[in-house]
Amino acid sequence: MTFLYILGALVVVTVLLLIIALFLPNGYFIEKSAIIKKPCAFVMDKVADFHNHIQWNPWQPKGAQSKPTITGTSKRPGHKYSWKDSKIGTGSLTLRDIDEKHIHFDLEFIKPIRTIARDNWLFEDWGIGETKVTWQNSGMLPYPIGRLMGFVIHKNLKRQFAEGLINLKKFCELYDGTIPVRHF
Repeated sequence: MTFLYILGALVVVTVLLLIIALFLPNGYFIEKSAIIKKPCAFVMDKVADFHNHIQWNPWQPKGAQSKPTITGTSKRPGHKYSWKDSKIGTGSLTLRDIDEKHIHFDLEFIKPIRTIARDNWLFEDWGIGETKVTWQNSGMLPYPIGRLMGFVIHKNLKRQFAEGLINLKKFCELYDGTIPVRHF
């Protein structure tokens, strides 16, 4: 009899969670900005070229066992950064479009949860030799798990974007053309 009560409670909780998930947001939007004491073209180069990108992005663990794969022509549509790691999962970031002030990427996660997002960057002259960098990311939250985890995902992404912009700022401002590895 106890088994039936436990089973009934699990069914009720599951149904409630599925109903709650129906009313939660099905997407997210994150935006963070930073001021970097380098010219726009210099900062854009460090974002658009994945050979530089791996030096500052917050998801490239220091001392990671697996190395990312970089394909395509740097700073051109189709330039792609792919990863497969037991800690950060599997996915890719592909440069979709670039102009003098914007970079647009398609972000695809395969594991742990299959989802697609858009990564957009805006670069603005800000003072003399400074750049205001705005990093935006938006994506869908798959039903039901993504929606139920939406608050946690949003909170973690905000923290990781802030960390990424701090890393990018340090990387750009310390860069002297000889930085072989991430050192901050």
